[in-house]
Amino acid sequence: MTIADQVTGSTIAGTATAVEARPAEVRPRAAAPAISLPAIGERELRLDLFRGLALWLIFIDHLPASLLTWFTIRNYGFSDATEIFIFISGYTAAFVYGRAMLESGVVIATARILRRVWQIYVAHVFLFTIFLAEISYVATSFENPLYTEEMGIMDFLKQPDVTIVQALLLRFRPVNMDVLPLYIVLMLALPLILWSMKWRPDVTLGLSVVLYAVTWEYDLYLSAYPNGFWAFNPFAWQLLFVFGAWCALGGARRMSRILASRVTMWIAIAYLVAAFYVTLTWYVPQVPHLMPKRLEQWMYPIDKTNLDVLRFTHFLALAALTVRFLPRDWSGLKSPWLRPLILCGSHSLEIFCLGVFLAFAGHFILAEVSGGPFMHALISLSGILIMWGVAWVISWYKRVADKSGAKTKIAVGSADMAGGG
Repeated sequence: MTIADQVTGSTIAGTATAVEARPAEVRPRAAAPAISLPAIGERELRLDLFRGLALWLIFIDHLPASLLTWFTIRNYGFSDATEIFIFISGYTAAFVYGRAMLESGVVIATARILRRVWQIYVAHVFLFTIFLAEISYVATSFENPLYTEEMGIMDFLKQPDVTIVQALLLRFRPVNMDVLPLYIVLMLALPLILWSMKWRPDVTLGLSVVLYAVTWEYDLYLSAYPNGFWAFNPFAWQLLFVFGAWCALGGARRMSRILASRVTMWIAIAYLVAAFYVTLTWYVPQVPHLMPKRLEQWMYPIDKTNLDVLRFTHFLALAALTVRFLPRDWSGLKSPWLRPLILCGSHSLEIFCLGVFLAFAGHFILAEVSGGPFMHALISLSGILIMWGVAWVISWYKRVADKSGAKTKIAVGSADMAGGG
């Protein structure tokens, strides 16, 4: 089994062999789709594992800086948990809805995607409403208007009617609520992406790269309310989403020789070490003097809004090493120690929303009660335990309490891999 096979599994069993066995005169003349999908089998636990890890890291990064913050990957390289989340979202969405497009056609697959987009949009509106209520209650109860300013809802209190409309249009978002609007826009583009990849996956990826380059060259962006632009520019971040979809639909398998190469491995290691050295210059006063000035001028700023190429390549290096050293059939994926991460990753939409609530609650406790290191650690660990507990309850409900929908679940397979149930 090649390294790329560990990512995507084998192609659909029997299809290639059956076509090759037919005589030339009876083979179908219609061109077959250029994409290939893994056979239906066990759930890909590595995707859930790293998506759960991304959710935990996002929660910790949304809290004020603490000791646990130093365990998040953003302190040791250019990329962070957002890249992991968006890539896996593109991969799993293409895996689920790409199969639906091949088996049921474009119309049915598009309808399913739009239903999923609606679910995410409703979750975003619900999150927005509860989050505003949470912040407003705390700010009023403790007579501290700084909460409303710090969380970015001052404009809502001044013009609630206008702000609500802008929020429904995804143009107004409080702090920490930028990921779901990005995901909604990317999922809206998914039918076109899958339709294009059905016939020309490499061309589709190439067009995505072109859009990314045009975005940087001509400063394309979506405006936000009351001023500014989206924290995550969809015109740039679509590259990571499309790349994830491309990998899921056979791209990773076609890269098997590149991924298996020792040259690739050492290039990835060298890049990660160099990125780690650069991040040291941000925290250790003596190190910046060893950085060449020309390199600094070329490198900075490392733009997160537009998915700087240094962030993208840093993620690629991490992904290449992960695929190489963490095989699909690794026994540790069955370990009870990793079960909390996998559970959270398998219910990512619900856990992400919960993490936003918990982050503000933790921020409030640290500001009003105590900001010491012990309280930081307690809040971080408590938040993770709550996320795990809620994920366990959701999993239990779907497995035991919702037995009446068992047949429907079999039909949709692993639809929750695309972001939720």
